[in-house]
This record gives sequence, structure tokens and C-alpha cells, in this order.
Amino acid sequence: MHKPHAHGHRFGNIERLRAPERLERLEVGRVVDLALDGIHPRTMLDVGTGSGVFAEEFARHELTVTGIDANAGMLNSARGYVPGGFFLQAIAEDIPFAENAFDVVFLGVVLHETDDLLKTMQEARRVARVRVAVLEWPYQAEEFGPGLEERLRQEDMELLGKQAGLGPIEVIPLQKLMLYRWEERGKHEKI
Repeated sequence: MHKPHAHGHRFGNIERLRAPERLERLEVGRVVDLALDGIHPRTMLDVGTGSGVFAEEFARHELTVTGIDANAGMLNSARGYVPGGFFLQAIAEDIPFAENAFDVVFLGVVLHETDDLLKTMQEARRVARVRVAVLEWPYQAEEFGPGLEERLRQEDMELLGKQAGLGPIEVIPLQKLMLYRWEERGKHEKI
């Protein structure tokens, strides 16, 4: 399905993660709006938060923001951009929070970098009370983003969600990326 990685962002520096052309491709505002569409969450977890690009936008929506990342240097940057957030060094396959701890769990272009896709999705489901949202690159060769061998097919995402015990998938194509959403019906009362 994909080539495994050691934990940590391969970009290596904050400037590159926050480069204007990258932020434009990520459609940060639109992605966050879609991740929150139809629900009224109070808390969210940004898995693989990096420099806090998405955490910063979630905070603008007045959510209590928590972020985890394997790279401690990235967390220092995220704290600078989201001073009201809580950021902790941790890996996506072992999220150090209780079951149903967050209304929304978001993984922004990080799932393809994890060492165990299924374990990551199981952990996201475990700590999510309302919704899991995953932003990933489409399965097509492009000049920007990871190589094709690291990209996930839509059918892979559907299978991962099912294997992780998530409900039906909602696929939302964006200009350059794909947003996948799962509602956690049955685990909670929808908020």
C-alpha cells in the first residue's frame, strides 16, 4: 500500500512547511471548514501537527486545540503559532489520550508518513467522539507532494476506515488533495 517511514516530517524546516505555495495547495481554511461542517465540536486533536498550520486554523474556529507530533522541534513552532493550544510529542500509532477524548480528530497530509496505517486509524477512531477527518494527496503522480508509491488510493482509505471500525466514508475532492471524513455514529450522540 505504501512505503513505511521513520517518524518525523521529511520537510525538515518550518519555512518550507509554511511556504505560500504549499499553504495554497493545502486549502487550509476550506479543509478546516469541511472538517467541521455539520457538527459543533468543542475539542479537536491535530495528529502530526507539524508547525501547527491546521491547528492554527482550528483555533480560529474557537476550538480547544491539541496537537501531537513525533518531531519535538515542530511542536515548538506550533506552540508559537497557537499559543492557546496544547502540544505533546507523540506518534500517531500510540495517541496518549483517553477514548473519546476529542470531538474531532484530524490528520493533515500525515497518514501516508506513518509506519502503521491501520494502527494510526484505530487510534484516531479510539480518541474521536464525533468525527475523524483525513487530508491526503490523491493517488496520482504530481510534481508536488510525495511520490506515487507513498500516496493512498481511495479504496485503501475506505478499507482502512472499515478495518479501524469507522462508519461509512465521505470522500471530498479538493483542488489538489482529498479529504476523507468518517462520522462516529454509535459511539456518541451527535453534537
